[in-house]
Amino acid sequence: MKILFVGDVIGKPGRKALARLLPRLIDEHRADYVIVNVENAAGGFGVTADVLDELDELPIHCMTSGNHIWDKKEVVELFERDPRLLRPANYPAGNPGRGVHVGETA
Repeated sequence: MKILFVGDVIGKPGRKALARLLPRLIDEHRADYVIVNVENAAGGFGVTADVLDELDELPIHCMTSGNHIWDKKEVVELFERDPRLLRPANYPAGNPGRGVHVGETA
């Protein structure tokens, strides 16, 4: 299995670059599973519903984050909406979201 991990996608320029380059990177590296860090995807601060909708159009299996994921309060609802969106796994129990994702490939 080949895993493609894309580091911090920052704001609209990062999302545009990801949309343009991700299909080629998947093909070039024959990636079976794609993980993208999205904690700064909304203007460099967190993620929003609109940004998550945009990312849903891309072949991403799992989305990781870090401390900036909490910059937008709506992220709590987004964790419930999309099980692929992760909070940092080292946050204490009781925090919203999941720190682990188990996914399948085709």
